[in-house]
Amino acid sequence: MVPAPSPAAQATTPAPEKRSPGRWDLWLSLGRYLAQSEVHTYAFSVAANSILSLFPFIVMMFTVARRVFHSQSMVAVIGDMIHYFLPANQDFVVRNMSLLVHPHGGVQVFSVITLLISSSGVFLPLEVALNRVWDVAQNRSYLLNQLISLGLAFGVGLLALFSVGLTALQTRVLTFLFFGHTQNVVFTALAGSFLQVSAAILSVSIFLAIYWILPNRRLPIRAVLPTAIVIGLLWEVAKVLYVHALRWMDLADVYGPFAVSVTLMMWAFLTGLLLLAGAHFSATRYARRLLREAEREEAALAAREAAAVDH
Repeated sequence: MVPAPSPAAQATTPAPEKRSPGRWDLWLSLGRYLAQSEVHTYAFSVAANSILSLFPFIVMMFTVARRVFHSQSMVAVIGDMIHYFLPANQDFVVRNMSLLVHPHGGVQVFSVITLLISSSGVFLPLEVALNRVWDVAQNRSYLLNQLISLGLAFGVGLLALFSVGLTALQTRVLTFLFFGHTQNVVFTALAGSFLQVSAAILSVSIFLAIYWILPNRRLPIRAVLPTAIVIGLLWEVAKVLYVHALRWMDLADVYGPFAVSVTLMMWAFLTGLLLLAGAHFSATRYARRLLREAEREEAALAAREAAAVDH
């Protein structure tokens, strides 16, 4: 029979060390989070309201380019960005959204009103989801959430207009440098590359604004900026994979004329899942960093106390 250790020996026995969560723990936590039904509910809600706000947003962009800036080059860049951002049916969307800009002034007013209403439907479930991710117990009031949603919608619009204007300016500069000879491979490659860079920066900026502003707590930008960059780039990769997958799904045979809406809805749902996955990974990664900093501070404090005892 093994004798029990004496009280003195028990007092001198070191306590077991706390193990910091490793990388596998982060991925397992992310997998468990994405398997929750409420996460899919949030993503579906964001997807539905995103589709409601997408078309008014496109009409508003075309209206500002044509009626305010009177810039045909900006109109062309908006069409190019729609082709770049949407996974399918880009020509259909561009053609029909362009037609809505011309005939009726009331269409633009209704588009702005619809955009303001639907934007709150996008950001309200996102705020609730991000607050849960960051362990925030209290959500914003309805009025304050409306103000934040309108501010974010306005900010996204400004970012999009800035990106469109910058791309249009670059196209004019390239046209001048090529003396108007734009029908060549070099010009097309340079213009396409700049468009892709501008679109990627716009994507990262939108993700950063959502991650940083929407949670109802103060967050250091270093906690969300790396994740916004990674998710923005992963979103570009996911779009390419989704476009290839659409060829195998053949949604037109299943849904007929409604395939356009189904395609966009599925892409918006996947975007919502990717956004929420990035938020959860960012919060878990930040908590892990704080734990490591606390452990280092405890170790440094213990070392100073041990040194003081020795002296």
